[in-house]
Amino acid sequence: MTPPVVETLTAYALLITAASAAGYSNHTVGGKLGWFFNATTNTSATNYTAWAAAQTFALGDYLIFNTNSNQTVIQTYNQTTLRSCSADDSDNGTFQYNGGITNFGEALTIAFPLTIEGPNYYFSDAGDGIQCQHGLAFQINVTHGLGLPPSLNQPPPPPYIAPPSPDTAESPLGTVLFPPPNDAVASHYDVRWALYCFVAVLIFLR
Repeated sequence: MTPPVVETLTAYALLITAASAAGYSNHTVGGKLGWFFNATTNTSATNYTAWAAAQTFALGDYLIFNTNSNQTVIQTYNQTTLRSCSADDSDNGTFQYNGGITNFGEALTIAFPLTIEGPNYYFSDAGDGIQCQHGLAFQINVTHGLGLPPSLNQPPPPPYIAPPSPDTAESPLGTVLFPPPNDAVASHYDVRWALYCFVAVLIFLR
């Protein structure tokens, strides 16, 4: 049986190849230097802010992190999270990617698409945020470009609707009321007015 990590990487490879052929771009973070941090000198492998500034990013492009499990890859749309250099589990817009590898120092490649326009932030929170504080972080601005390709432009799942309770299921259907035609409304009004007049005449004759 093919390991889940291999299946995932194979799927990523197929998507990246298709995206590149369709006119989208693949961006290898840090170029040949990859996504690394030297814990001895507390320095990142390169200036990732400068690297990002030299790129143009659009929807459907891929970011590719060549790294190992000594670093993390955090993606967020929250600038406050980037500034804190800490991933907040309560923030639904923050994601950590590790490719399913948990062994320390094991090489991995993380590839994922850019699916949301506007500011996107990336950092490593390893070492209690030390890596992020010493340069292992950057931000990009994702433009619309060609828009999302069909493979990434999937509709969201339908909202959950709770099944009816037994009491509701056994109760008869409610009545649907439709507004009467204009003529019907006028006729009903005329009849009611005539009735009021008739009662008034009876009271007067008494």
